[in-house]
Amino acid sequence: RWQKVLYERQPFPDNYVDQRFLEELRKNVHARQYRYQAVVFQSGAVVQQLCSVCVFVLTWWYMDAGMLSPQGLFGAALVSSLLGYVLFDAVDGGAGRWASGRTRWADLKSTLVFAAFTYGFSPVLKTLTESISTDTIYAMSALMLLGHLIFFDYGANAAIVSSTLSLNMAIFASVCLASRLPRALHAFVMVTFAMQMFALWPMLQKKLKARTPRCYVGVTVLFALAALAGLATVSSVGAVLFASLLLAISCLCPYCLIRLQLHKDNIHGPWDEAEIKEDLSRFLM
Repeated sequence: RWQKVLYERQPFPDNYVDQRFLEELRKNVHARQYRYQAVVFQSGAVVQQLCSVCVFVLTWWYMDAGMLSPQGLFGAALVSSLLGYVLFDAVDGGAGRWASGRTRWADLKSTLVFAAFTYGFSPVLKTLTESISTDTIYAMSALMLLGHLIFFDYGANAAIVSSTLSLNMAIFASVCLASRLPRALHAFVMVTFAMQMFALWPMLQKKLKARTPRCYVGVTVLFALAALAGLATVSSVGAVLFASLLLAISCLCPYCLIRLQLHKDNIHGPWDEAEIKEDLSRFLM
């Protein structure tokens, strides 16, 4: 009888296996089973970030066209930031702040320092890219915003994820676009608004997603509708295309993922490579 050993001579060829070899066959051992509702819920992070980029670009377009004053944008952003700050603590009853050990006075000082620093350097930001053509600025901004969407932390454990790189690319795009606005005050308000959209808003969304999923879904839907309404005032065709993109990401892509999971066929068996699961760190000392 054939035995799966190498230390004994057997009257069989080296590549011989019997019918018992396939008894150890296993399929899709580590495959994850997804639910459609769960995948749609997780896709909200992508929808949120796409809408954030859309709202930021629309805001810049309104300011560049003179349809939105920097004072009005700064006032609206300040009120929304205060409301978001209160909501951020109210969601978990201040447990996150207590765990981090950060006080409200420290948050206020950080905000004042950032505002003073940005306002002081706003004339420099306004004239930073005067020697660069406007078409180049627009192309650079589009590439930076695309990179921001690619490297953003949507909650997946992947090597491509980099929150720092994603935020830096978004701020770089905001500086490039702000340099094409009429005055230094416009540049200051635009960069400040970019920090609120790309740094503070995702933090609030992550906490809402973890603590109050229903509220997170409602905020995501309202935010998407607001972005579509703003885009419709600029281009109806763009609004239709953007709505199609959001529907495809939130509804069609999860459905395709669920359907493709049915065709997944990963096989495991005795022919797989050996996995050393024992802790071998003691041999490295």
